[in-house]
Amino acid sequence: MDTPIVLAVVAFIGVVLLVILYLSVRVVQQYEKMLVFRLGRTNESLIRDPGLRFLVPIIDRPVKVDVREQFIEVPSQTTITKDNAPINVDFLIYWRIVDPLKSVVNVANFAGALQGVATTTLRAVIGDISLDEVLSKRDQINELLRVKLDEQTERWGGKVTTVEIREIIPPRDVQDAMNRQLTAERTRRAVVTESEGNRQAAINVAEGQKQSEILKAEGERQAAILRAEGFSEALTRIYGAASGIDEKTMALQYLEALKALGSSPSTKFVIPTEFTRLLEPIVGYVGKGMSGGSAVAGGDGGATGR
Repeated sequence: MDTPIVLAVVAFIGVVLLVILYLSVRVVQQYEKMLVFRLGRTNESLIRDPGLRFLVPIIDRPVKVDVREQFIEVPSQTTITKDNAPINVDFLIYWRIVDPLKSVVNVANFAGALQGVATTTLRAVIGDISLDEVLSKRDQINELLRVKLDEQTERWGGKVTTVEIREIIPPRDVQDAMNRQLTAERTRRAVVTESEGNRQAAINVAEGQKQSEILKAEGERQAAILRAEGFSEALTRIYGAASGIDEKTMALQYLEALKALGSSPSTKFVIPTEFTRLLEPIVGYVGKGMSGGSAVAGGDGGATGR
C-alpha cells in the first residue's frame, strides 16, 4: 500500500476519533445541570451533575440548565386599583431552576413565560387593593405577588424567590394631593415641635424658680437656726457669767445706777422691788457699822468720867 494512502487513512481515522471524542465528552460547570436526551427521551436518571461527563455519540443529546438565581425586569405596567385609580408599576422578579427536567420539557422559555404570568398576576393583585393600600403596603404586595407567581411557575420547575416593586407612580392629581398633604404634615410637625419646645422651656423655667425658692427657704432656715443657736449660746454665756456674781456686786451696781439717776434732772424714778431686797445686806452692814461706832463712843465717855 502506498504511503500517501496510508497517511490519508490514518488522518481520516484520527478525525473520526476527534469527532467521536468531541461528541462523547462534556464538561458540566458547578452552576449547571446537564439533561441527556437519549434517542429523544429523557428522565430523572439522565440528569448529570457538574464535572466531566461522557455521552454516547449520535445517540445522546445534552441540554445544559443554569441553576443559578437570576432575575427579570418587568417594565412599567398600567394597572387599575380597586377604587379605579390608574397607576404605573414596575418590579423585579428573582428566580431559579429547581427541577431541570420540568424546566426543559414543560416550557420552551421559562423567563419569557414568567414575565407574561407576572404581568397578568400584577393586574389581578392590584385590582383587589385600594390606592392607599398600594402606596402604604408595598411589602405585603411583594409577598403576595411572590406566592402567586411561585404557584404558577412550580409546574415549570422554577422557584420564585423574591419580588421587589421598584416604583409606583400614581396619577398626577393624586401626586398633587400627596404633596399638599406632605406639606401640611411637615407644618403640623413644625408647630408641634415648636410648642413642645416652648412647653419644655416653660417647665425648665418653673423648675428653676422652684429650685431657687427651695434653696432660698433652705438658706433662711439655716440662718434662723444659726441665729437661734447664737442667741442660745449668748444666753448660756450670760447665765454663766451671772451665776458667778453675788448679791453684793449686784447691790453695788444698783448703787452706781442710783448715783447716775440722782445726777439726772428727773424728779420721779421707778425702782424695782428687787432693788430693796438687794439693799437689805447693805442696810445691815450700815446698821452694824453705826452700832459699832456708838459702842466705841460710850467707852470713851466712861473713861473720861473716871
